[in-house]
Amino acid sequence: MENIIMARDLTFSYETGNEENKKKIVLNSLNIDLEEGKFIAIIGHNGSGKSTLAKHFNALLMPTEGDVYVNGMNTKDSAHVWDIRQTAGMVFQNPDNQLVATVVEEDVAFGPENLGIDPKEIRKRVDFALNAVDMFKYKDSAPHMLSGGQKQRIAIAGVIAMRPQCIILDEPTAMLDPMGRKEVINTIQRLNKENGITIILITHFMEEAVLADRVIVMDDGNIALDGTPKEVFKEVKKLKDLGLDVPQVTELAYKLKQEGIDIPTEILTVDEMVRFICQYK
Repeated sequence: MENIIMARDLTFSYETGNEENKKKIVLNSLNIDLEEGKFIAIIGHNGSGKSTLAKHFNALLMPTEGDVYVNGMNTKDSAHVWDIRQTAGMVFQNPDNQLVATVVEEDVAFGPENLGIDPKEIRKRVDFALNAVDMFKYKDSAPHMLSGGQKQRIAIAGVIAMRPQCIILDEPTAMLDPMGRKEVINTIQRLNKENGITIILITHFMEEAVLADRVIVMDDGNIALDGTPKEVFKEVKKLKDLGLDVPQVTELAYKLKQEGIDIPTEILTVDEMVRFICQYK
């Protein structure tokens, strides 16, 4: 499977204005390959560099040193910026900041219209995008009348209408209630599994990261852990040392292990815990 995004010696820093420490390094010489069609979660404490990394994948930020390639296009090449942003669409934390129209279908059509796409093609794209996020029945609604989860799904539909191969979501559920979070996560899982869209999810909810194919853990601009959810979340002590939580069920398994119970530390879900308890003798 091909890599849709590659980072090579990616470093990002900025001037602090502090005489003693003039530069703040946010990303420290990272090398990353992200496979097409995968669901990848990136987690880390506040200030770890995860959102900065995500913005490099969409050419919103440029490397201080090194390079980022999206579908083979170097983000430093200004001639490819719009192609890159069509390939890797971005969804941010606050959906209200992304909704620009007074009617849902007009909002979803905004991106394709700005690309000069034929109106008949735009109609097809809008209908497809709204169906993909299960919001077609709201196409004539006013976005401000929708719930937070519904607004975020409309924001995702606006990106889908641009026909991206990859969607980068920067903490899209941070401002939502549990129901809204569930709606959005179900939507991005469906886009990944049914439509083959690569998903890169920046999140601080460990229960969301568990659903990914791969989890990357950031710490102070470096990659601290990288692997499948089972490989990453069994490192309970290391994650806690990094200031991160683990899924509640994994935490329980870890504590039972400390008490001398022979239990796998890579348990991630309630179902896995129930199966273990039922088989335990």
